Amino acid sequence: MAPDYKVKYDKREVHLRQMSLVRETSTLLSKELKLEFRQLYALSSLMLYAVSTCMVVYMAFHEMEPLEWVTILWIILLFASLNAVGKSFWQEGNGRNYYYYYLCSPLAIILSKIIYNCLLLLAISFITLAIYSLFLGNPVENMTLFGLSILLGATGFAVNFTLLAGIAAKADNNATLTAILGFPLIIPLLGMVIRISKNAVLGVESLNTNRDLMMTASMISIAFVLSLVLFPYLWRD
Repeated sequence: MAPDYKVKYDKREVHLRQMSLVRETSTLLSKELKLEFRQLYALSSLMLYAVSTCMVVYMAFHEMEPLEWVTILWIILLFASLNAVGKSFWQEGNGRNYYYYYLCSPLAIILSKIIYNCLLLLAISFITLAIYSLFLGNPVENMTLFGLSILLGATGFAVNFTLLAGIAAKADNNATLTAILGFPLIIPLLGMVIRISKNAVLGVESLNTNRDLMMTASMISIAFVLSLVLFPYLWRD
């Protein structure tokens, strides 16, 4: 009977840990959302960036070919995402980080940051797309596929840049380190979402499109798992 009791105890312990992780993550996520709605710092500054950039592009080009339209849109979204997520750990401060260290598990912290940044980047991406379309029109033939590419791109940027922000915070917010580490992570993802977006603009659907979607989702999943595995080691230092 002893082994049965041990198995039941182990299952109960795992269940309690999972419930604790969910509670901690939801509490930290709620804190992030409340701070954002109180200050509206990130959204307001990034919306100003999006509007001014779209206006500059419109003044420079007036009209663009569909492929140029897609490429410039993703450049705008890339730098907006970097500016939005780059402050994830920097704004906390050392005192609050020490407080979190004794209060929360590192998995809850990284999960709450990733979820919050995903929501933030999705909002920024679709609002930027609306502003961009207002200034320069919308040549997209397959809006469903294009929206899916925006969803994957924003999620991938959030996952990768959140991990890089955590690494940079441990390196005294070294921007050079972030750029060096971010280049090999972001460029393949950016290339894939641009390719999917081009197919959506041209109205092309093929087996290659489905393959690109699966590869993009796989890259995001790998980055997400790496974040969960590596961040606890960063957090202990």
